[in-house]
Amino acid sequence: MRYAIVIERAAAGNFSAYVPDLPGCVATAATIEEIEQEIRFAIAFHLDGMREDGSEILPPSSQVEYVDIAA
Repeated sequence: MRYAIVIERAAAGNFSAYVPDLPGCVATAATIEEIEQEIRFAIAFHLDGMREDGSEILPPSSQVEYVDIAA
């Protein structure tokens, strides 16, 4: 499966990420490279927990697009 993630710069110069299709699935790290690794781990952990709980895992449905705006 392929999940959309959102990466944001956090307060102390580090990064946070979340998965719109998996509420509560979040990660933080010091660099972009680390946050990508951490959110992959968080997704796997989150899905494992959902399976253990017997929760339905719906296919990813979020779509990411960019829009250009004149300054």
